[in-house]
Amino acid sequence: MNVSETIGLDVNKVRDSFPILHQQINGKPLVYFDNAATSQKPSRVIQKLVEYYEGYNANIHRGIHTLAEKATRAYEGSRESARQFLGAQSTEEIIFTRGVTESINLVASTYGRKFLNKGDEVIISGLEHHSNIVPWQIVCEEKGAKLIVIPVTDTGEIDLSKYKSLLSDKTRIVATNHASNSLGTINPVSEIIKLAHERGSMVLVDGAQAAAHLPINVVELDADFYCISSHKMYGPTGVGVLYGKKKLLEAMPPYMGGGEMIKDVTFEKTTYNNLPYKFEAGTPNIADVIAFGEAIAFINEIGKANIAQHENELLEYAHRKLKEIEGVRLIGTAKNKVSVVSFVIDGVHPFDIGQMLDARGIAVRTGHHCTQPLMDRFGIEGTVRASFAVYNTKAEIDSLAEGVKRIVNFLSK
Repeated sequence: MNVSETIGLDVNKVRDSFPILHQQINGKPLVYFDNAATSQKPSRVIQKLVEYYEGYNANIHRGIHTLAEKATRAYEGSRESARQFLGAQSTEEIIFTRGVTESINLVASTYGRKFLNKGDEVIISGLEHHSNIVPWQIVCEEKGAKLIVIPVTDTGEIDLSKYKSLLSDKTRIVATNHASNSLGTINPVSEIIKLAHERGSMVLVDGAQAAAHLPINVVELDADFYCISSHKMYGPTGVGVLYGKKKLLEAMPPYMGGGEMIKDVTFEKTTYNNLPYKFEAGTPNIADVIAFGEAIAFINEIGKANIAQHENELLEYAHRKLKEIEGVRLIGTAKNKVSVVSFVIDGVHPFDIGQMLDARGIAVRTGHHCTQPLMDRFGIEGTVRASFAVYNTKAEIDSLAEGVKRIVNFLSK
């Protein structure tokens, strides 16, 4: 049955709103399966950027003229949209950053440096992106703390029983992704958070791969910090959100110094601004933040439930089609996944597979996906990753499967 019949989602209509999809690559229709790296942008998001620069380009917060006030209202409107999207209680808890990487670094560099001491422990999972590994390594080395890793099972899931045994009175921070960028595994973050809180630990959740796919309510999760990126949510690059509980943000020192993050400056002492501005030094990425608000509206209008059902159908279909191809091995077979399929063809480097698929107009990601320790866990250099979005179709997955079949047949001659 057609997806549009099952959930009222007209995929062709959705595709019509994405200008970049209607082109040919190497003489073939573009099949874009690199959404876990960055999703494409609908016309309405692109138009928001144009509207700002053509209609009310001005710096925000400090100006009293008409353009400045209009820009400030639009910018703060996106903050309110992000608050609602995450289910936060106050816009004071919504910090704009350049993305999840900066959000994690902000927490590690402020909360971590202030509250970690020698002998303390930080727990991360074996599924983490480098951006949720390296910042903790840096602060642990500096403070004399210990970094501990939750093992990953053969199916690509966190070993929850092992996690429970790793928690101790020395645990100060637990940092985990909501969904794996490499394998698509959805982690049981609610239980991870509950168990950590029982031991008095703070929890940061990397929501980069979850935000466009899964329902999120930071209050219900009881997350201490939650991070998302605009460009994986049909919005512009260079924008992210760090949600933090107000009491934690108030206890943390500023991340950067400069304009906007101050109340008063003398050569003797500076008084810092209120939340959220304490963490937003300098002129922000105004245009892209405003357009991010439009991307949130796009997701809300389609509906997370509709997006999830459509993408789950694509995921199941892709698993089935790829499993039928002799020589293809799926990496990451967790029961609960977002729309990511990673696979290898034994004896063939993922980079070569990616190049051959690109010759057929199919864009996939190849390599270690900034998760080298995870690749080491499975004893491979990397994978081919196909990741799906709301505008993808089963016909496109057929093209992927046909391309992979051709590669296998060619290599077997």
